[in-house]
Amino acid sequence: MPATAVDFFNKWAVDEIVVLDVSRTQQKREKFYEVISKLSEKCFVPLTVGGWITSTDEVRSLLRMGADKVSINTAAIERPALITECARIFGNQCVVVSMDAKKQAGGEYEVYSDRGRTPTGLSPISWAATVQELGAGEIFLNCIDHDGFRKGYDLELLRQVVDAVEIPVIAMGGVFTWDHLVEGVTIGGADAVAAANILHYTEHSTKKAKNYMREHGIDVR
Repeated sequence: MPATAVDFFNKWAVDEIVVLDVSRTQQKREKFYEVISKLSEKCFVPLTVGGWITSTDEVRSLLRMGADKVSINTAAIERPALITECARIFGNQCVVVSMDAKKQAGGEYEVYSDRGRTPTGLSPISWAATVQELGAGEIFLNCIDHDGFRKGYDLELLRQVVDAVEIPVIAMGGVFTWDHLVEGVTIGGADAVAAANILHYTEHSTKKAKNYMREHGIDVR
């Protein structure tokens, strides 16, 4: 995300910005650090940063660059104690566990790691309960089957995870209309709804999204 894009989101009343590093080289990682530092200078809402976070040292570095929260995914699955370590040092409110899940042929859901490439054998329901117990402050939930396909959130998956925990669940993946945001809250039960492409291609998008949600009875800031 270019730093200039933050200016628009600040003006359009976005509540939070999530930036994930999807690169795979150290050279690109250094570039990512530069992006985060520049974003934090302009960002006036909470900034959550994720991708390739494997240690408390990495978390500390990102927080010093200006992040307010960190999102961990694969590293949390490989070493769940990392969640507790981060929560103990930086506070539960700082720790977001990102979860990628996919529906299997039998109708059950499974958690995937490594950018949604590797099945883990974990149930989203049990994993959600585990990360809550370990100290996570939020869950960032993405359904692989819906991400990028413009058919809205996987409301069945979302509801299952929401009902399994008491910490906030943020829905992500598949938004193409404002109705999808409304459904994420009213049907899926999400505490917050996130989107990507629709917010980049629709003028004054966050303001329009919030107005639409208010018109449908959802109390938003």
